[in-house]
Amino acid sequence: MAQPVVIILAAGQGTRMKSNLPKVLHRAAGRTMLHHAIVAAGAVQPERMVVVVRHGRDAVAAEALQHEPSALIADQDDVPGTGRAVQCALDAIGQAGLDTTGGILVIPGDTPLLDGATLQDLAAHHRAAGATVTLLTAVLADPFGYGRIIREPGTGLVASVVEERDATPQQRAITEVNTSVYLFDAATLRRGLSQVGRGNAQGEVYLTDVVALARQEGAATQAVPCSDPTVILGVNSRVQLAQVAAELNRRLTTQAMLDGVTIQDPATTWIDADTILEPDVTLLPGTHLAGRCKVAAGAVIGPFTTLTDCEVGEGATVDRVVASGSVIGPRAEVGPFTYLRPGTVLGNGAKAGAHTELKAATLGDGAKVPHLSYVGDAVIGDGANIGAGTIFANYDGVTKSRSEVGPGARVGSNSVLVAPVQVGAGTYTGAGTVVRGDVPPGSLVVSAGPVRIFEGWTLRKRPGTDSAARAQAALEAQTPPGQDPAALETGPEASHT
Repeated sequence: MAQPVVIILAAGQGTRMKSNLPKVLHRAAGRTMLHHAIVAAGAVQPERMVVVVRHGRDAVAAEALQHEPSALIADQDDVPGTGRAVQCALDAIGQAGLDTTGGILVIPGDTPLLDGATLQDLAAHHRAAGATVTLLTAVLADPFGYGRIIREPGTGLVASVVEERDATPQQRAITEVNTSVYLFDAATLRRGLSQVGRGNAQGEVYLTDVVALARQEGAATQAVPCSDPTVILGVNSRVQLAQVAAELNRRLTTQAMLDGVTIQDPATTWIDADTILEPDVTLLPGTHLAGRCKVAAGAVIGPFTTLTDCEVGEGATVDRVVASGSVIGPRAEVGPFTYLRPGTVLGNGAKAGAHTELKAATLGDGAKVPHLSYVGDAVIGDGANIGAGTIFANYDGVTKSRSEVGPGARVGSNSVLVAPVQVGAGTYTGAGTVVRGDVPPGSLVVSAGPVRIFEGWTLRKRPGTDSAARAQAALEAQTPPGQDPAALETGPEASHT
């Protein structure tokens, strides 16, 4: 049985969005609205998808081809209206010589809650009823703004669809509305569009007029009310986008919990549509999993954590972290207040602790960067430990270079590794060491000089300051009775090592 050709209407500007970005490229649950439409259309295994573009033409076309490389791109001309958009798509379909015996399924590109199951049900009803035209409809308590379904007395078939602006008061009282989702017999659609004019309140070519023309010819014009009216919610403003995004997130978090994920506070947890969560994952309040995240069983994420395009291994803990493009290995510990930048990979049981930043860095199994360090463009061997305050100086103002720290090495606090360097396995660096060259395995590296103490410096060099006054008071408190405090000073050049 031939499958329908799907036309996705994505030519609108979306002026009420108040944005330079084409409306269908705005995102909800991590996907553009156009991407959502493509995913839904894919459920009917279409003969081909055709995306109608106009405003932001190149950007919309690029988004369509990214997610459906075989899609045809049809350009709508200056004639307004959904009917004209479909005519332009039919021209592209004819030029491509596509098989249209399975019908033409038309869906809007700005209805991200429309799902594949709904389209499958629509197609199944269309075939079972032997219909010429089948509309997806919804019954709404408040139908304002939607086209009304006018059913034929006796048969219950659709006689016409009347847009809000063209409806009479009696017609506006009808609660069954058009959702802008249609399945047409291809020949009927072409013939009807050739007869449609622009004599309406908006001066547009209405696709809905084809329904009335088809019924006047005696065609079977069916309407299938959807069981969940939320699937028809379109987006014409930022307010509606937020409402749709919230509903998408509610669906995603609900399904995740049904699949065995613990979500402590669904109201503050956001999951994008491409996120994969295994059973027994725990998401704590304030967690956002954006893009293509994958989290393995037993991992605990949050609270107040944002991961974008990250992979988290089994049993890992990620607490108050911002990370993107990173891999967090099994039983690894990250956080709190940690920043993982793209290209970071943490091995089994590795640790990136409090107030650390890692960028394009690899931590081997059991390696630790416990706190207050920057590790950029580096490879840290298994079991190595990076002391607090250590900096990997990876950029010389022109070139970014990589450094390596061998397995079992111990880098002392406040060390600086000036890339590119290789620190051998089992090496120790003293606190405050600056490593500028390669170090053989098993070495001790120390760069600090002897400590020098200049007694009385504050009194001589900063007289009249608060520091000098406090130093004078402390010296007097230490002076034996009858002895001059100045006698405790050793002179301007004296030092102790």
